[in-house]
Amino acid sequence: MDFLEKRSCRITELRFCRPIFAPFKLTNSIVMKYRIALVLIILAALSRLLPHPHNFTPIAAIGLFGAATFDRRWLMLGAPFAALFVSDLLLNNIVYSQYYEGFTWITSGWIYLAFALIILLGRVMLHQRVSVKNVAAASLSASVVFFLVSNFSTWAETTLYPKTFDGLMLCYAAGLPFFGNTVLGDLFFSAVLFGGYAWAMRSTLIRAGSPN
Repeated sequence: MDFLEKRSCRITELRFCRPIFAPFKLTNSIVMKYRIALVLIILAALSRLLPHPHNFTPIAAIGLFGAATFDRRWLMLGAPFAALFVSDLLLNNIVYSQYYEGFTWITSGWIYLAFALIILLGRVMLHQRVSVKNVAAASLSASVVFFLVSNFSTWAETTLYPKTFDGLMLCYAAGLPFFGNTVLGDLFFSAVLFGGYAWAMRSTLIRAGSPN
């Protein structure tokens, strides 16, 4: 084997040996960005513990915001799901403990399925494409996703409605009065999270650029 053949084989070997996950350098700006986003997600999740109208919650907005803000997929999934899970634990075992027997980890896997779909929706519609129009469209789409999944779970897991197509439609019709609060909550908390993040980032950059 001559020199050129050895060099070609070496280059080919290196190409196949490259790590699947490229190295990710945490710059000061990225750390600042993630800190602000995490604080906002934590505050939004804690707001679930406050008295609020039915279905007026930050759940969908947290999913959309995490999907739009975090570049790393493990953070995109981990931060919103952790916020949902921990706030669920507090709600189920402190705020609404009288409704459950013993310690409750998860009340419905359907909610987590809807949440995962909303994160995927946010990744497609908002990652590196954040604007008022896109956030509003993603928020409304998230409301529809949550409505469809949560009411489907009620139809599938309870005896309230016949297990027929007409029964499913009856279940969706019964959920319509609550859909308005879902839409308002998603729009409100999306505005708070995305607007608060934009304001915080701008304020931080202005302070960083101002002379001492």
